[in-house]
Parts: sequence; structure tokens; C-alpha cells
Amino acid sequence: MSLEDRRTFLRRAGAGAAAIAWFGSARALGANETLRVGAIGCGGRGTSLARAFQGMEGVQVAYVCDPDQERAEKTAAAVGGTRPWIATDMRKVFDDEGVDAVAIATPDHWHTPTALLACEAGKHVYVEKPCSHNIREGRLLVDAARRHKRVVQHGTQSRTHPMIVQGIRALRGGIIGDVLVAKAFNVQHRAPIGREKPSDPPPGVDYDLWVGPAPFVPYQKNRFHYTWHWWFNFGTGDMGNDGSHEVDIARWGLGVDTHPSKVSGSGGKYAYDDDQEFPDTQYVEFEYPGDGKPGNIRLLIFEQRLWSPYGLEGIDNGNAFYGTKGWMLLSKRGILKVFDARNQPIEVKEEKPDFRDHQADFIHAIRTGATPQAEIEIGHLSATLCHLGNIVVRVGRSLRFDPKTETIIGDGEANALVRREYRDHWARPKGL
Repeated sequence: MSLEDRRTFLRRAGAGAAAIAWFGSARALGANETLRVGAIGCGGRGTSLARAFQGMEGVQVAYVCDPDQERAEKTAAAVGGTRPWIATDMRKVFDDEGVDAVAIATPDHWHTPTALLACEAGKHVYVEKPCSHNIREGRLLVDAARRHKRVVQHGTQSRTHPMIVQGIRALRGGIIGDVLVAKAFNVQHRAPIGREKPSDPPPGVDYDLWVGPAPFVPYQKNRFHYTWHWWFNFGTGDMGNDGSHEVDIARWGLGVDTHPSKVSGSGGKYAYDDDQEFPDTQYVEFEYPGDGKPGNIRLLIFEQRLWSPYGLEGIDNGNAFYGTKGWMLLSKRGILKVFDARNQPIEVKEEKPDFRDHQADFIHAIRTGATPQAEIEIGHLSATLCHLGNIVVRVGRSLRFDPKTETIIGDGEANALVRREYRDHWARPKGL
């Protein structure tokens, strides 16, 4: 597929024309210039990103940053090549005018504040999923990317996964007719996090800095490294964690490029009696009414069980698309199966679309001014589904959502969760 074909495909897959229009006005980095990256967040994902960027020609990881000194040291030693500087405070990275971009792999509550500060400092941004901790933050980040003319790539890597791209192209080509329903499933076994009591943070950890602009709670072992995912203050549950990948693919394949208008669902803690605040079981439906006429209405379904790793045809995480002439099973696990209207298999010839991998796509966009495949507007639309899915289960009732104002209609309790409270902290950018 040519570069122009890729751009056309991206537009049809959900990127707004406005997003594409302004990219060319951002300064493109010359092909021979070394692009310096600051890696912010040094857990497993952050270390993987730092190593990926360091391994690219013409890219140097200049900093690794984490409030846990030991983690930062380990990542600095792991990236290879020229050893990066170590920072515990991300402002050191932002203040260095020689840093062109940052890769953000912090806990979720830091994603948008870090990205906003980075854009204000003139840095391009690669931000892990979900791009925001709540719906309001996502909109602020989209606006900041436009205002500062920065490339902001969302870490939903399936957007550049060759098999996923092939599957979406086949759906666009009408292989199963009109796609009316998409189902995303996140079914796997995650161990409970147990019960703990507050204690002193580990040596070398600036815990106050780790909490940042979120409301402060004392350190507790099972709401710190990685298990922060399951706490309202810091994470977005597994719908925002692994589920965000499948939700993004489902929305992409369904062909919708706006927010839903109706959300319903149920769930809770059905299996685990532990400290986590998010559900281990979750079923949510999102309705896209279109003009309200049959054939133009779309439905996206999300299914989650964190104690029952049994999905369609043995796949733990994946997507099913249902069209007027058949259905498709698609998973980043390497599954692409298509069935016709009589449920007979359709042979799909393997293709290898010439998409760059996700991190390389980000670097390419910075160098050329091209639109990245997971541009932040795409990320915001998909992350919003995760936030809405969590809200509907949390309040226990169906919701009506206004796609234009990004607010929940007629439900003050639910609408209050579209944003969050922040404590006074230097990392609270304007507007939060």
C-alpha cells in the first residue's frame, strides 16, 4: 500500500480531516537529524518503549524518568547504546530544549497531565493507552495537540498491526456486507490483588511525586506498581488496560468516528473478594444511532471476565464483527477468520500491508509531518468508550451521552465522573 493509500485508509478509518490538515504546519525534523526522546515511566512497558526507540536509526533516548530511583536505574541500564540521563522529576526532561519528544508510560492518572505539559514545552508525544484518566482529559489533550501543533500518537498498537490492518481493510471492502455489530472481548485470568494496609513506601521512591495531581492517599503495596490499574484514583480498570486495545479495534472495524449516544451495561466483582475497586466482570453496550434508520444504526459490545479465560474459538482477547453477509473473527493473537452468510469459511489471502510498526510510525510522523496511524483524536474516541463503560457499571444504570458536548445527559451523578478532582500540585496544567 502506498503512502497516499495509507492516508486515505486512515481518513476512512476514523481520523478527522481537521486533524490531517494541521499536521503539515508542524515543523518536520530532517532525516539526518538525531531525534532525542525522553522516556517517562520506567515499568515494563516504559522499558520496552525506551528500548524500541533506542534501537531505531537516528533516535536517541536522552532521558529516562521515574519517581522510583531503582526502576529508573534499571531502565537506563537496559536500553542499550549511549546511557541516558536519569531524572525523577519530568520537568528536567521538559526543560531540555534538545529533547524532541517524550514517550509516556506512567500510571493512567499521569498520562494526560504529562502529555499536556510536554505539548506546552514543545515536545511531540507518544502516550500509552488509555490517553486519559477521564473523558474531560482526553478532550483537553486533543485540543492541546492542535494548539501546539504537536504529533501525539496513542499507544493502541493494533493500528499498525499487519493482520489487524488487513482485517479492517477487508471489512471496508464489504467482505461480510454492512457491519452492524462489533464485539470486543477481554477474557483472561488475572490474580486477585489481596488486601493490604497503608505502610511506608519503599526506599528511593518519591511517593508524593508518584501520586502527583491525583487526590492523595497513603502508600499501600497493592495499589502501587502495576496494581494501581484497579484503583479509581490511579487507573481505569482492565477495560482501560487490556480492554482498550480490543475496544479500539471494534470501533475501527465498526466504522464509527464519533461518540455513542447511549450506553448500557452491568458488572461488578463477581469472583474476587479483594481490595480492587474496578469490576472483574463487565458487559457494556454502546449504541451509535446514525440517522436512526435501520441499516444506519451500529452497536458495539464489550465483554470482560478476569477470572474466565475462555473467548470465541479459544481466543482470550479479540473481536467479532457481524455483517449482513457474514461475520469475522479478528485477534492480534494472529487470528483472521471470515465466514459467509451460511457460516461457511471464506478464504482470506494473507497480505502484509506495508505499515510501519507503531513506534516507527510516530518517528516517521515527526520527521515528515505525516499523520500517525493512532493520532490522538482516534485515541480519545476509543478511550472515551472505556471511561463510559466504567461509569455505567459504577452508577448501575443506562446513560445517554451527548457526542458534541461530551457530557452525560440528565444524570448529575454520572456526569460528575466525566472529569475528576485534582489536588494542588505543580503537574496540574491549566484547564484541569
